[in-house]
Amino acid sequence: MTDARTLTPTELPAQAESLLAKGFRVALVAGHDDGDKLRAVYLFTAANPDRRVELHIPLDKNNPRVPTLAGLSFPAGRFEREMRDLFGIVPENHPLPRRLVRHFHWPQGWYPMLSDAGTPPAFEDVAGPYPFRTVEGDGVYEIPVGPVHAGMIEPGHFRFSVVGETILNLKARLWFVHKGIEKLFQGRRAAAALDLAGRVSGDTTAGHTLAFCLAVEDAYGIAVPDDALRIRAILLELERLYNHITDLGALCNDVGHGILNTQAQRVREHLLRHNDHVTGHRLLRGAIHPGGAHILNPPDLDLLADLDADIIEIVELALSHSVVRDRFTGTAVLTRQQAADLGTLGYVARASGLTGDARIDHPFFDMGGTPAEHTHTDGDVLSRFMVRAEEIRHAIALVTRLAADVRDLDATAAPGLSPVARSGVGIVEGWRGTIVHRVELAPDGTLTRVKIVDPSFFNWPALPVALADTIVPDFPLTNKSFNLSYAGNDL
Repeated sequence: MTDARTLTPTELPAQAESLLAKGFRVALVAGHDDGDKLRAVYLFTAANPDRRVELHIPLDKNNPRVPTLAGLSFPAGRFEREMRDLFGIVPENHPLPRRLVRHFHWPQGWYPMLSDAGTPPAFEDVAGPYPFRTVEGDGVYEIPVGPVHAGMIEPGHFRFSVVGETILNLKARLWFVHKGIEKLFQGRRAAAALDLAGRVSGDTTAGHTLAFCLAVEDAYGIAVPDDALRIRAILLELERLYNHITDLGALCNDVGHGILNTQAQRVREHLLRHNDHVTGHRLLRGAIHPGGAHILNPPDLDLLADLDADIIEIVELALSHSVVRDRFTGTAVLTRQQAADLGTLGYVARASGLTGDARIDHPFFDMGGTPAEHTHTDGDVLSRFMVRAEEIRHAIALVTRLAADVRDLDATAAPGLSPVARSGVGIVEGWRGTIVHRVELAPDGTLTRVKIVDPSFFNWPALPVALADTIVPDFPLTNKSFNLSYAGNDL
């Protein structure tokens, strides 16, 4: 149950500071257009036990302003910049007031998430160069990379300030393909929005679909059958498996050990075919829906056991190779304090010694057992490699245990008639980290607002921090060790 509080703008900082002092984190900040007024919603979450607090701030539509929380929370400051770009809600006294989402050719004064925004106007002339931080000194030069890359990835621009081969400063510039995903949800019913939720980030179909369904079920007060919850948990772990083994192989490839990458991709292909066997789709699409889940076949536990042995061998071969281990060890360190200050999530955070995991902190189902134990938490590439390897073994163990108790492969709750609450929140530990969806519904069941937070939104700022004092040739390796989503970040 979410504790919702309505505040004035002047009351916001004290309430936020109090929640942060009690161990809450800023999980989401969203703008809302309520017609005659605007509204800012701040979602704070905490664990042990699972707690959720929403702060609602009604605002004058003609002069929407909120006091900035950037001095209290780094993620809050980035959410505020996003909210200003999309809704025109100004965070007063923000230490970095420039645009975040809207690039400099987007028209001034046009805020696309407002209900009266209308048809997008033509782009204007670029309003000056983007203010990259200038680094000066003897021998310092810049290396621009992107936004177009030599691979099947979305665009992102990286500006390196370098002396010799050492990176002094890196700025990542994203949001080149702002797709308006959140606005596309508006006016749809939950069932009609499922395909959209599953396509937020293509490699996280199960994670985003489930977070959306949990939010809708929270709003409707739907009790989902245990078998459906078990199936959902299994699908999340299957998604974790194929993505993590892909990254293990790619990391080996980035240090020249192509044969291990080939073996990892072989395992990945087996896992994708297994996904298709279980759900009818290689990326697990279509198996989760509001109120339930359905699969065609139970997981093949013998296959997973065989692949587990293969993965163990791949990891052992990688770590026993002196060149691989040397390139991984001590490269691109993100310290525990840096990870905490930036609000990082998922394997990036756990590789730096943090312990957050929504499967434990915000469980939608008691999966039993304990989180994976991590033997390397130094915040370097090696740690991010090992966290993935250990979570693969943990995921296979979870699937094996959960599958034994599934009796109904197509379990669905009785449909709800109308929302029992205006809003709902869904929190899921996707393979990259914690995913949050928040929905608001009209009395007729149509969606009026959907706010999506992929863990990449929290983790992208950590990449430049980890790369400080790293050499340029280690950028691809470091980037892959984070493996952040452009699509999930740029909604």
